[in-house]
Amino acid sequence: MLTFTWILQIVSAILLVVLILLHSPKGDGIAGMGGTSQIFASQKSAEKGLNKLTGIIAGIFLVCTFLLGFIFTK
Repeated sequence: MLTFTWILQIVSAILLVVLILLHSPKGDGIAGMGGTSQIFASQKSAEKGLNKLTGIIAGIFLVCTFLLGFIFTK
């Protein structure tokens, strides 16, 4: 069980990095301070799915972190 949790932790960490890098940048940086940025931007369905998948993988990563940190260290 411990080995499976470690493998799941490593795979979810790698997937989380890849999924976060796939997101499109939403901020304009310093140019957004002037009020020229769009306040309401529509999300495409692919990006909504990407957000949902990123949240699921982040949840798996957090659960594995708590399991490895609190339960398996005893």
